[in-house]
Amino acid sequence: MLATKEAVIFGAGSVGRGFLGQLFCESGYRVTFVDLDRPLLEALDRRGEYKLRLVTNDSCEELTVGPVGAVHAGDLARVAEAVGRAEIGATAVGANVLKHIAPAVAAGVRRRAELGNTRPLNLIVCENLKGAAAIFRDLVRDALAAEERAFLGEHVGFVDTVIARMVPAPTPEMRAQDPSLIVVEPYKELPVDAAGFIGEPPQIAGMRPYSPFSFFTERKLYVHNAGHALLAYLGYLGGYEYGYQALADEDIYYQARGAMEESARALVRKYRPPPGALLANIDDLLSRFANRALGDSVLRLGRDPLRKLGRTDRLVGAALNALTVDVIPTNLVTGIAAGLYFDSKTDPPAQELQAKLRSRGLAATLAEVCGLTPGEPLFEMVVERCGKMGKQRGGVW
Repeated sequence: MLATKEAVIFGAGSVGRGFLGQLFCESGYRVTFVDLDRPLLEALDRRGEYKLRLVTNDSCEELTVGPVGAVHAGDLARVAEAVGRAEIGATAVGANVLKHIAPAVAAGVRRRAELGNTRPLNLIVCENLKGAAAIFRDLVRDALAAEERAFLGEHVGFVDTVIARMVPAPTPEMRAQDPSLIVVEPYKELPVDAAGFIGEPPQIAGMRPYSPFSFFTERKLYVHNAGHALLAYLGYLGGYEYGYQALADEDIYYQARGAMEESARALVRKYRPPPGALLANIDDLLSRFANRALGDSVLRLGRDPLRKLGRTDRLVGAALNALTVDVIPTNLVTGIAAGLYFDSKTDPPAQELQAKLRSRGLAATLAEVCGLTPGEPLFEMVVERCGKMGKQRGGVW
């Protein structure tokens, strides 16, 4: 397809290149990636395209995605020009990086005003952060002068989404073969918050605007991410290397499924989706989790337990939701306890968590990391489950 429109994507990694680039290019856009990875940027810019490999347990299809270009994030003038001319954009950089790219986006907004470009620019904010679009909008706004902020409010939309396509990080062998190659699952749906757009949402392949959007945010975090966390932490304790290996363990399978169903029961009470919709979603997710060709490791799925065990995050948040509708979160509690025992030496946050547990004890760590305090039912359930798990493991802390 001949591209006649411009798009800009901050982040040329798993989500940016592995998902958004495909959707935008298929929709007739030329995509400019903004990143710091010079070998990757050089490969993208030299070829003007890249390879996307879609894999399942039974098939492998290779696509060529283009036209694309690339700009180093440090080249502020070129980044601002790309933002200044774009008709759609996205961020896929990691929540902690948003503050670093906000000045570049602000420079692009300033450039749009200089060009007299009043066409809407909608930025899809693809970060694992609740309310990411509003947070990023405020960061960009703060980087603009007071007289420039009206232009931002009138012409730039910030749109929340949830990313459900599974894209493992490329291996060193893949990078050596082709730094731009990326392997993904075929899943191709991008739900977005319809209320975040300025003007009408553009026609993007796979993009589905919804309102209200909070159901999709909670479904991703408390069903999809919670299921992955169970696989990671129980799989790690079971000695498995990959998520699909953990899923093949019957005990882990039923605990992961049980946790997802506990969370789903709370979402059914809150949002009243069509009957059976969430169970169908769980069936689909478990089938996709079993994709051996992705080679998704339990270490990647479980990394950063300090964040993933937070009070509003995938496990503790899901368990608290369940308790509000009188669902006993037995399996979610098992996942929380297993996460507390996640001590991978390759993950600094996991090591920091273990240091807290050894020096401060379980109760203080639950308060600091999970936001749980004595007297809360979930606190008592987690303490009891950790005690049983500790006896099985011969004690840790």
